[in-house]
Amino acid sequence: GSGDGQGQILQRFPEKDWEDNPFPQGIELFCQPSGWQLFPERNPPTFFVAVLTDINSERHYCACFTFWEAVESPQPQSHPRNGEGEEEEEESSSPVQPAQLFAPKSLVLVSRLDHAEVFRNSLGLIYTIYVDGLSVSLENVIGNLLTCTIPITGGAQ
Repeated sequence: GSGDGQGQILQRFPEKDWEDNPFPQGIELFCQPSGWQLFPERNPPTFFVAVLTDINSERHYCACFTFWEAVESPQPQSHPRNGEGEEEEEESSSPVQPAQLFAPKSLVLVSRLDHAEVFRNSLGLIYTIYVDGLSVSLENVIGNLLTCTIPITGGAQ
């Protein structure tokens, strides 16, 4: 009814925690600090990077790219009844087409490195592949992104 909901992790890479870099608990709450809400119009995509500090005071840079997907309204609306007590035609008592609503969907990249522009570009690439429906496996794309070498400023390649 209110349009509020809870975030849900649909897919993650790697699927299991790495010993030296566990998956941040509650990341779905972090992605939408204002809550998971449905909106009547598609909002433009947003990007932000925040720094989470773990119990060992180690920084984890969390890049979050949020876009909006169309969903159907959960409850169809019915036509109001005629107040004069007349029988209405069967056709007019059928549910009205539900209004289209838009739900947020977030792509999140967590890293110990501070490279906001690389994060934005990587998440933008994943978003483009997803939205354009390209027949490329996201697992392969993410694997290729993770194996890229990012040269250190002023250092050897």
